[in-house]
Amino acid sequence: MTNIAVYIGAALAEIGGCFAFWMWLRLDRSPWWGLLGTISLVIFGVLLTRAEVAFAGRAYAAYGGVYIMASLFWLWAVEGMAPDRWDAVGAGMCIVGSAVILWGPRMV
Repeated sequence: MTNIAVYIGAALAEIGGCFAFWMWLRLDRSPWWGLLGTISLVIFGVLLTRAEVAFAGRAYAAYGGVYIMASLFWLWAVEGMAPDRWDAVGAGMCIVGSAVILWGPRMV
């Protein structure tokens, strides 16, 4: 699995897990949503450990940009609100930052 696939899977699992808690605690849905959220967040944690990066902090930092992009996709696809141009500009900046963190030359 490539880092990009790992990060996309992790982002969807994290957003889905957090959204499940949102459904339960903010929208007064069944507590079963909390269980689904917990399972999804465990999957997120497992997936993120599969990133091919030498240090956890660097994996988390690079993941952040992908999470932001996935959150805006979720906003549009699940919640029905289209991201505006400022969302797009901000997310693009984050993706560039993630790419620099992941693929920038390293001094050993």
